[in-house]
Amino acid sequence: MVASEPAAVNRKTRVGTVVSDKMEQTLVVVVGRTTRHPRYRKVIRRTKKHHVHDPEGRGTLGDLVRIEECRPISKTKRWQLVEVLTERAVADVAAEEIDASLVEEMQRSAAHREQEEAAASESAAPVAATNVDSAADASPAAEAPADEPAADETATDEASTDEANTDEANTDEANTDDASTDEDKK
Repeated sequence: MVASEPAAVNRKTRVGTVVSDKMEQTLVVVVGRTTRHPRYRKVIRRTKKHHVHDPEGRGTLGDLVRIEECRPISKTKRWQLVEVLTERAVADVAAEEIDASLVEEMQRSAAHREQEEAAASESAAPVAATNVDSAADASPAAEAPADEPAADETATDEASTDEANTDEANTDEANTDDASTDEDKK
């Protein structure tokens, strides 16, 4: 072996997904693996978060990346980014699937609503025509000018103001009752 050649280094490599890219020159990558439980033999999924050195800032949230073991760069960083395998695969796929399903659902509900309205208007159209003719002949409120409110509207407005006044009176009575009980306690 010649002294000028670097020694071959056998470094561990892992493939994982970037879950955080908020730090400068650092990514958080989740690497998943499956193992069997020692006693029950069930397959268990295990994950490990690695802090990865990324000096160029190539990795972003959702990327599938290959990382490699390296010398300690900081207290928690022991891995470096080798390459970005797939850019934002997780985020793009999930958003498209959600958007497509929402669009389909909205189209189905709109079509269903239109069918219901059409059916309701067809069944209500003959009945409404007879009601309009009889209502126009018998109702003096229908002949009232547009500037003046109909008699029914005026009655409902007066009733709502009466209710508001009653509510205010009830709260005033409650306040005076509280005051009288305070004086009795003294």
